[in-house]
Amino acid sequence: MRLLPNNSVIFLMGPTASGKTELAIELCQHFDACLISVDSALIYRGMDIGTAKPDAEILKKHPHQLVDICEPEDSFSVNDFVSHAKNHINLALKQNKLPILVGGTSFYFHALEHGLSELPESSNKSRAHFAKELKAHGSEELHKQLQSIDPVAAQRIHYNDSQRITRALEVHHLSGKTLSELQGNKSENALSNPINKIVLMPERAKLHQRIEQRFKKMMDAGFLNEVETLRGNTKLNLNLPSIRCVGYRQAWQYLDGDISKNEMIERAIIATRQLCKRQCTWLRHEDSALVLDEANVEKAIDFIKKVGA
Repeated sequence: MRLLPNNSVIFLMGPTASGKTELAIELCQHFDACLISVDSALIYRGMDIGTAKPDAEILKKHPHQLVDICEPEDSFSVNDFVSHAKNHINLALKQNKLPILVGGTSFYFHALEHGLSELPESSNKSRAHFAKELKAHGSEELHKQLQSIDPVAAQRIHYNDSQRITRALEVHHLSGKTLSELQGNKSENALSNPINKIVLMPERAKLHQRIEQRFKKMMDAGFLNEVETLRGNTKLNLNLPSIRCVGYRQAWQYLDGDISKNEMIERAIIATRQLCKRQCTWLRHEDSALVLDEANVEKAIDFIKKVGA
């Protein structure tokens, strides 16, 4: 049964390889729940192995909303996510189900909780312009440009995070205002439901070990074949958000002959660990959350019952 009469939702958050999906599925054994994915990579069809997407059997038994909802060449913004997530939350509550939002994409969680800034929409022309700039100069050089335009955003965005760097530059290009200026004005679209948070935060050494072991399993499971299939889609390229997902960019570069297989594996593992570090940094600022160093379903159940009492 759903134990939160105040229409609360659960945010089940954690860095990559922390065991979020497994804990979410365990919670479904105890609650009539609706699982809603908060993951910017799981949205894409045909990107299963490299995103550590739950397999078809698990998804059939425990459906996750917002998984496999668009093609890798499609545009999907944080605005799209908030709209879709709210619809699924409202539907779950109408069905007397507990909405459990599970994932590691911090800006999705943040946008849902705090609302979205009124940022200019990307255009095909602006996307193409900054994709060309990225290819010509690289993310570090563009980060230096951002530093001169918007030092607040540059301090917040890692110099290797090409997607967020180019978006910040694009916002300034389209609006004449910095990302930091515009983000100070949140629109009235934050989630109105009470939010209760569970954070999975294993120690760093364990996460690093799991990341390396998981990527090697992905390789054994046919990850390179998956990327080869994606490369057959002429609509895809290295500048798209889908192919910039950790692992996919490095595998694409290997298949292009730009790096060796061993270098590809090393770079993919390093990139995933860097992602993990950024996720952990964000999660450490979460307050009023149940923080678990390992998936502990009993503690999670007790927490949910307590906040729903």
